[in-house]
Amino acid sequence: MFKKVLFSAMMTGLLFIAACSSGFKPDHEYPVQPFEFTNQDGDTVSLDDLKGEVWLAQFIFTNCTTVCPPMMSNMGDLQGMLEKEGVEDYKIVSFSVDPDHDTPEKLKQYLEQFGMPDESKWIMLTGYKIDEINKLSVAAFKMPVAEIKNSDQVVHGSRFGLVNQDGKVVKTYAGADEVPYDQIVKDMKALIKQGAE
Repeated sequence: MFKKVLFSAMMTGLLFIAACSSGFKPDHEYPVQPFEFTNQDGDTVSLDDLKGEVWLAQFIFTNCTTVCPPMMSNMGDLQGMLEKEGVEDYKIVSFSVDPDHDTPEKLKQYLEQFGMPDESKWIMLTGYKIDEINKLSVAAFKMPVAEIKNSDQVVHGSRFGLVNQDGKVVKTYAGADEVPYDQIVKDMKALIKQGAE
């Protein structure tokens, strides 16, 4: 009798674990600090404007000669996959790490160069000081931003960040190479579904 009860309890526990594992599981929950920045159209975008949205974040700049072009291309490929999967409720937010150089116009032109599947999902941000974006990047995404002396290049993280509907970074992924596209799509679908429940 005891063995039957124990087996039944174990099976119930396993079924509960299986049910829970079907939903989205964050790796962490780092809040993005409130901001009001300028997008590629010259409009102000705040963290509050993104509330209720799932979004992917990246840190790039238009003069970048290393990781930014592949990151942009990879994000475009990812967007194409999201479209094929019928995922619509999301945004892609690109923070410039060279705000003194990257005007809204330059960011708009930069985005257009890549022929993205749906530019309406993209928010390219500037209009702040580099120390501001460093603080935001370090606090929420755990990636520092730093200017390189006697150079027009900037050191920054190359990971994509997944941000939930409450403005918290819940996962990060490789963005420049070996991008886990399938996992990102799966996570986004689960997170969007979770928010709709």
